[in-house]
Amino acid sequence: MIVAKNIHKNYGDLHVLKGVDLTISKGEIISIVGASGAGKTTLLQILGTLDHLKKDQNSVLDINSVSIPNLSEKELARFRNKHLGFIFQFHQLLPEFTAIENVCLPAFINKTPKVEAEKRAKELLDFLGLSNRYNHKPNEMSGGEQQRVAVARALINNPEIIFADEPSGNLDSESAENLHNLFFKLRDTYGQTFVIVTHNEELANLADKKIVMQDGKIKV
Repeated sequence: MIVAKNIHKNYGDLHVLKGVDLTISKGEIISIVGASGAGKTTLLQILGTLDHLKKDQNSVLDINSVSIPNLSEKELARFRNKHLGFIFQFHQLLPEFTAIENVCLPAFINKTPKVEAEKRAKELLDFLGLSNRYNHKPNEMSGGEQQRVAVARALINNPEIIFADEPSGNLDSESAENLHNLFFKLRDTYGQTFVIVTHNEELANLADKKIVMQDGKIKV
């Protein structure tokens, strides 16, 4: 599913990732933990194609047998929209749009017909317990509800992999626990792979594999 070898990343003189090797199988839930500044989010952004690795003849980043560094920006954007989903600590819903409109946005970018996109959005919102929130805007929903709308948005194009960066960091403990349980339910229902950066030890320990980052490397 994901094969990453000798991944390096520099920001100016700052060497953030120092040769990371990682293999993730289909259907796995992976947690990435470590102190602030260890390189967790940078690794997640590179694996999720939101940032570029430092090109090196010995570096590899393959997702679904596609060599990511060899894609053009246009090809990369198309690949990301079709195959990957993203959930962030702050839901980043558009405040002027309803729940169903927010969920449909990636599908519209993918040129999915409106009727088909809205049908899929309603199915996801129903699955997430939000059937009574179709037409509510973000400020009319709780934090947990907003985050579940963001989860539905991440799932709308049926991506194989979901990348989540501190997805429960802005939620109360009950909502966080519900979200964590939801990830496992989604994996069991739809077969998605999850890569989750988190400071939540409970979530990290529930994962199939916990990766500890330290000083830009995976701690062995």
